[in-house]
Amino acid sequence: MKIVLVNRYFHPDQSATSRMVSSLAFNLAAEGYEVVAVCGRGRRDGAGALPPARERIRGVEVHRVAALRTDRNRLAGRLLDDLALHAGIALRLAAILRRGDICVVCTDPPLHTVSAAPAIALRGARLVNWVMDLFPEVAIELGFARTDRATTRLALALRDLSLRRAARIVCPIDAMRDRLAARGLDPSRVTVLHHWSDEDGIAPVARADNALRRAWGFGDELVVGYSGNFGRAHDFDTLIGAAEALKGERDIRFVMIGDGARRQAVEAEVTRRGLTSVSFHPLQPREVLAQSLCVADVHLVSLLPPLETCIVPSKFYGVLAAGRPTLFVGAAEGEVPRVATRHGCGFGVTVGDVAGLVSHIRTLRDDPEARLGMGRRARQLFLSDYRDARGLAEWRALVEALDERAVTHTAERTA
Repeated sequence: MKIVLVNRYFHPDQSATSRMVSSLAFNLAAEGYEVVAVCGRGRRDGAGALPPARERIRGVEVHRVAALRTDRNRLAGRLLDDLALHAGIALRLAAILRRGDICVVCTDPPLHTVSAAPAIALRGARLVNWVMDLFPEVAIELGFARTDRATTRLALALRDLSLRRAARIVCPIDAMRDRLAARGLDPSRVTVLHHWSDEDGIAPVARADNALRRAWGFGDELVVGYSGNFGRAHDFDTLIGAAEALKGERDIRFVMIGDGARRQAVEAEVTRRGLTSVSFHPLQPREVLAQSLCVADVHLVSLLPPLETCIVPSKFYGVLAAGRPTLFVGAAEGEVPRVATRHGCGFGVTVGDVAGLVSHIRTLRDDPEARLGMGRRARQLFLSDYRDARGLAEWRALVEALDERAVTHTAERTA
């Protein structure tokens, strides 16, 4: 039996899903499993040359499928690239899967399990759906798809069919499991495994020890950071409004790290408003990821309220690992503000509450001891609930259970 992990991106890419899948793959390989990763050949972080089509990394055999390399910040380019990746990965799975293999399929590109399921069934492998983002619900909530259209109903039906045929469904939060249950899926077949972050790769870095913070020109100011995808699922207007309200206060600055569909629009709006306190940087390589996250004294995490049951902002776990407080913009009852508030390591405001966000930022500036205490509690919460060792142990248990089931079924057939 081998374990095949399928996702758009894989190491050395540093996007959120790539880090999760790569972490799981390397850990399982270290445990002695035969592990294969199948992914696209592009890189979300845009760093360096394209990786080779096939290579072996830390015991994991990596197969990369050629992509069209269209502009993914445009919907048409994203759609064409997704379709090409769906087809390429399905063909590769048909070639490498064998009976009894476990194929863990993630949700990037959207509806990936729908296109992968036929090849998995044909080869007699077992499908595990790792539902990091819930599609097509995300497209519906963002207004790109309508539930009264035949294409949307078909996408939902095919997605549900692939989930029903899976050996296991894995979700990161209870709310996502409950939404799937509302679609008629058996909740007992859904395992909730929280995301995690890299304990070794991300740890708190003090201001005085952070070379990247110095290189980017930050001193003793309070730095509010945003790090990750500039996606359509996130709110940036509240952050920009807060930066404008605080632009006369020189001891508060903002840094925005990453790329995505809305990066150019956000940067253009910051320029239009003359917000010189806001600076932009690309995603940073893994070697300086801890420094990059620790440039900021506090991080902003956002998610549009309708998407609370569809997406989990993975950046939250990196913020916890870095020992930084979280300022969440979105639904007050959402997963991130609920956890952050309960454990005293962050605040939440609703979308559009600029005054509330400004108030929290000033509080963190004016009370450094309280801010540092929140950061310590964030790190403690990470170590207790969201470290990679915890998540990986839960995945190993799931894989072992599936393997034992396969052995039992084989014995029954031969009896």
